[in-house]
Formats: sequence, C-alpha cells, structure tokens
Amino acid sequence: MNALIVAFWLMLPAYIPNNCAALFGGGTPLDRGRILQDGKRFLGDGKTFRGTFAGTLCGLLAGLLQNQIAPVLGLPSFGSGFEQFSILLSLSLGAMLGDIVAAFFKRRMGLQRGAPLFIIDQLDFVLGAWLMSLLVAPEWFMQHFTFTIILVVLIITPILHRVTNIIGYRMGAKREPW
Repeated sequence: MNALIVAFWLMLPAYIPNNCAALFGGGTPLDRGRILQDGKRFLGDGKTFRGTFAGTLCGLLAGLLQNQIAPVLGLPSFGSGFEQFSILLSLSLGAMLGDIVAAFFKRRMGLQRGAPLFIIDQLDFVLGAWLMSLLVAPEWFMQHFTFTIILVVLIITPILHRVTNIIGYRMGAKREPW
C-alpha cells in the first residue's frame, strides 16, 4: 500500500479535530479567563470547551467511519471493540491536547492568539496524537507508525496544515490564514 495513503489514513482522526474545533468552537474558554502569575492568560479565548469537545468527537466519529470501510479499501484498522474506541479517542483527543499544550507555551512566550510559531503550529497536534496513542495502545502504534509512515506524516502535515488553514480563513472559520 502507498505510504502516503496509509499515513493520511492513520492520521485522519488526528487531522480532523482542530478543523472541527475551529468550525464548531466558541463559548467558554478552557482557562475561564484565568491569568497566571506572569500576567498572561493560561491559554486564551481560542481554546474552548465546545471546540475541544466538538473536535474530539468529530475525530472519533471520522475514525469509526474509517474503521467500517477499512476492510473494503484494504487500509489499516483502528482495532475493534474497546481497543478501537481507545485508539481513536487517543488520536483525536491527543491532537486537541497537543494543540492546547502549544497554546500554553505560546502564551508564556508572549505570543497572542493566532500568532504563528513555525513548526510548532504544524506539528503540535501530531505529537499530541502520537504520544497519547503510544501510551494508550503501544502495540498498535508501533505496528502502524513505522519509520516510513512517521516520515511521511512529518512531511505532509505542514503542507496540509497550510492548505486547510487557508480554506478555513476563506470560509471565515479562522481569523488568520496560518
């Protein structure tokens, strides 16, 4: 199977959450407006309960759909039963948490919401998804995320990130095109 297709397939439950968080987010910020001792917001208004929940749910649902059609397409499965749920939740929630952790550090660096931080913005959610799925399902992760697949993900993700952000910006779902 083509490594590009497999890499995209495996990462789809992690790629979808941030886009859906931007589309369906808003409302109460995760930090509830808290300011830390450094005088800066903990996360900022861009990380909300609704966005985090919606993003995680969309990634999970996409993965469940993928698992239904995986055998027909000859693509990798995300497991079955509770293992499937655990893997998909770890990929989608892990992606959201990776982005949240990056927002925390961006606030500490004095960067405002939406300010670009090269490489971190493109890969924070990938690292979050990988770390969480490695912790939750190490055997599945090691079997599917081979060196080649990891390399392909690291190459295609910044490109996909840029393209989807431009689309989100033009749709009015994002305040900036990066």
